[in-house]
Parts: sequence; C-alpha cells; structure tokens
Amino acid sequence: MRTTNTFSVHFWVKPKNEKINDGLIYARITVNQKRVLVSLKREISLELWDFQRRRAKGSTAKAKQLNLHLDSAQSRLFQCYQELTSKGKKVTAQLIKANYLGEDENSKSLQNLIEYHSKKIASTHAAGSIRNYGITENYIFKFLNKERETPDLYLKELDYKFLCDFENFLNSYYPKGHPKAMKHNTVMKHIQRLRKMVTLAYHMEWLDKDPFIRWKNTFEKREREFLSPNELSNL
Repeated sequence: MRTTNTFSVHFWVKPKNEKINDGLIYARITVNQKRVLVSLKREISLELWDFQRRRAKGSTAKAKQLNLHLDSAQSRLFQCYQELTSKGKKVTAQLIKANYLGEDENSKSLQNLIEYHSKKIASTHAAGSIRNYGITENYIFKFLNKERETPDLYLKELDYKFLCDFENFLNSYYPKGHPKAMKHNTVMKHIQRLRKMVTLAYHMEWLDKDPFIRWKNTFEKREREFLSPNELSNL
C-alpha cells in the first residue's frame, strides 16, 4: 500500500526587527501539515517583496538574480522530496531540510565516522586497543593531507582505489624515530582497523556499499624459534 504525502514549498520573509524594514528570506517546507523553515541566507527590503507572488518585485538585475535563486531552491527542495519518495523512505519536512542542507546520512564524512567510533569504543575496549586505533587515525589524516590535500572527505568517496592508495602510503611512510618503513603486517593491522570503522558505517547505513568488499588483508606468517633449555630454565 502506497502512502500519499502532501508536500509544498513557500517562501516567506521574516522581518529582522521593528526598526529595520528588511527581512530574511526562508523556505517553508510543509509535509502532511507539518512545517519547518530553511534559511536561504538572503535578505530583502519588505517594500521590494511581493507577498502574493512570494518573489522579489521589479525587473532589476538584483531582483531577477534573487528570483532565480528562489526558483533554484524550490526545484532542489522538490528534488529532495522525490529522492526520498523514490527510495521508499518515510518523508518528513525535517528530512527534506536535512537533505537540502547536506546534513543527511549521505553527507557523513570520514572524520564524522572516526569521532563516532572513538566514542563508541571508549568504554568497551582496552587502553592498548584504543591507543592503537588512535595511531591508525593519525595515519589516515596524514594520508588525507599529504596525498589527497584535504583534511577530510565524504564516506561516499571511499572506494577500492582509496584503500590501495592508503596501503601504498603506509608502505612508504617512515614513522618518526624509525630507521625504515613499516613492516607488512603492521600496515595490514592499520588497514584492518580502518576496515572495522568502515564496516560500522556500512551497518549504520552511512554507506550504500562496502568499499572493502573486494579487499583481502594478507598477513605474513612468522616462524617463532623455540626457547633453548637455558631460556626455559631462566623463565
């Protein structure tokens, strides 16, 4: 059974104060008789606002530019409504606002995920494990700054190439105070921790697909020597 929603967008000017004859322009989104306001970060003199047409008066370049901005905002809000409807999700005015402002789940970033994960494990993991995750997080940000020239990126930008590039970065990175680059298993441990964080994001539906789906961690087997009789005796 398909649910039908009532949806509308109207523009509204809120006076800044009683002394100034200017107002801030808002989009009023209404879904099933519930409303939210979205600031369009534009203002206009109340004398230049057509309250019936809900547009700027006149044919000046400034009025035309503002009206084009309002038309674009209205089209984008309707598009947000259609996207939610097509996905079969419950449609609310608040969700449309979040989608329009880029605050929906699809706009979550890698830094958002790291912060959330850090809080999540704060009371469930041992101090050593939390410290190791912190080291991995530092390498992730070093990689972003050096190789991608950005402090953060959207989770939806994570892909198989990102993982390969991150692995290459770790393989060639010389930690401070170390005479050589990390060993293979150390690199895999860092990627394994990143994978756990990304898997968490996937299960929380912050990601539509898992970028690790084709990824395989490869650990080198190490043969440990048996203790000598003297070492056993010392123990």
